Amino acid sequence: MSPPRGAFIAFEGGEGAGKSTQARLLAEALRSRGLTVVTTREPGGTPGAEAIRSLLLAPPGEGWTPEAEALLFAAARADHVAHLIRPALARGEWVICDRFVDSSRAYQGGAGGLGDEAILALHGFGSGGIRPDMVILLEGDEGSLAARLAARDGSASDAIGGRPAAYHRAVAAAFAALAEGEPQAFAQIEAIGDPQIVHARVLEALAPILDRTGA
Repeated sequence: MSPPRGAFIAFEGGEGAGKSTQARLLAEALRSRGLTVVTTREPGGTPGAEAIRSLLLAPPGEGWTPEAEALLFAAARADHVAHLIRPALARGEWVICDRFVDSSRAYQGGAGGLGDEAILALHGFGSGGIRPDMVILLEGDEGSLAARLAARDGSASDAIGGRPAAYHRAVAAAFAALAEGEPQAFAQIEAIGDPQIVHARVLEALAPILDRTGA
């Protein structure tokens, strides 16, 4: 008899939204309930995807075109899904991912101008169109998020985090549009404030999945 399928949760949002912190808090909460949890990130999570991450966040030469960037993200995701996410779910484990395909939809598809259809086509080909059971979209006002990012990175932002404010504004707008268009797939969470209060909001949003899985 095969084990029950685990649940797949992705944290999304712009730079400085607190995705890594909230992913860690959720993993700790689930482990305290006796669940086996895999935490991972995009781009990354497997040796191949981590190698591509380095190319994306510290690009050689003049950097990548939006098309090349989208292809690299899709390649990293295909490796990640095949070698980490699907096997963990098949074992009945929970997978918590810091970013997934909706980041590509918002960054390359939205702010990068490639469009949603192109990104979803790449995801369908590379990763079989797999979707999280729930996307937690962490949102906050632009000034607060910028202050968080500056405190975290100073002047050492990576190639994507260091893009102009107008780009990140477009990313935030794209994320909001995705969530509003697919309310069954997203939980929009106010990310500004005490991390434990934000964590409580996350748990509340995940209550239906926790109940369904008996977690």
